[in-house]
Formats: sequence, structure tokens, C-alpha cells
Amino acid sequence: MKQRQPAAISITAFISLFGFVIAQTPLTVQADIWADNWFAFYLNDELIKEDSVPISTERSFNKESFRFEASYPLVLGIIAKDYKENDTGLEYIGSNRQQMGDGGLIAQFKNAETGELIAVTSSDWMCLVIHEAPLDKACEQAANPVAGQGTCGFTDLEEPEGWKSLDFDASRWRSATAYTAAQVGPKDGFDQVQWDSSAQLIWGPDLETDNTILCRLYLESP
Repeated sequence: MKQRQPAAISITAFISLFGFVIAQTPLTVQADIWADNWFAFYLNDELIKEDSVPISTERSFNKESFRFEASYPLVLGIIAKDYKENDTGLEYIGSNRQQMGDGGLIAQFKNAETGELIAVTSSDWMCLVIHEAPLDKACEQAANPVAGQGTCGFTDLEEPEGWKSLDFDASRWRSATAYTAAQVGPKDGFDQVQWDSSAQLIWGPDLETDNTILCRLYLESP
């Protein structure tokens, strides 16, 4: 009886089969994130790291460095908040320092074993502003600013459902706005990280009135 020979596997099929397996092998990621004032970082839908200094803390500028395991494809997601006393978007209300705050965010992600750069914050990230205040910057000069009254209007949106997931369509979001260090004025922890030259400080289109932003970056493969 003639024995059947095993079918030959083509190079294309081999790469398709075993390349997929390799691509799914988890890698260890070294992350550095600095925010003015607070952030929460997600890998897909999983919360990985939350800023150790509460958002309720005025003048909280700090960085977090940490590691996590990841496999491609993946979504890097960040909720970033600038400190505000209330929905006016102001801080130091009632004092001679009453003002709008300003935000700022920078992050980098590297292969912890090889040092190879995986991602950095830049205009490649897609962002959505979900809290904006004041809608009229004249609110900053109000003698008795009240959220939702006069010049102190605000916008407060819910997080879109599933925005951290792989299949979420963020095409209608805006690209992150990149800023210089002179514009943001980073401090307290920023200089403790050797940032890659391609890593940029980002935020929404207005550093002063954009108080809470959602930002995400989809990575299909290394």
C-alpha cells in the first residue's frame, strides 16, 4: 500500500502560521509617563497604572515609571486631567491668584529587554476632550465665578463606550496637539526621565481650557 507523503508547507504559510505565534508572544514594556496633573493608563481595557498623586492635589506634577506585559495588536490609552477646583475650570478661586490651569502629558514606551522604542506621545495619538471650561476665558476675571453661569460655561461629556478597545473607531477624534516644554513648563519629575528625542508633550487644542482628555494609540505590530 502506497503511503501518503505529508503535504509540504509553503514559506508563506509557515510565516503566516508561526509569525502569528511569534507576534502573540508577550513582551515586557518599560513605561514612563509624566502628567500635569494626573493620569490613568490602560492597556486595551485593563487599567495598568494610575497616578499615585490624587487629582484633588493642587500643583501635583510627577512622573511614574513602571513595567507591564503586552501582546500585539494593542491599544495604549490614557485619561489625563488638569487640576480644577470645580466646573468653572479655575483654580485658586477667590484669591488674587485665581486663574485657569494648564495641562500637559508626555509618555514613552520601550521594550524592557532590548531598549527598543515602541511608542511615544506625539500627534499620532488621537484625543478627545471630555471636560472643557471655562468656555469663555473672561471667567478667569469674574469676581464670583459660578460654573454654568455667565462667562463660566462648561462642557462635561461621558467617556465613549468601549473607547479603550481594539475595535473602537477613533477616526472622528482629533490628533493630539504637540507643545514645547516652554509652553507647558514641565516640572517635578519631568527631568528624572531621559526622554527619547521623539517623545512630545501633548494635550488637547487648548492647554488652559481642556481639563480632561482621553488619548489612545493603536499599534498593530512592532
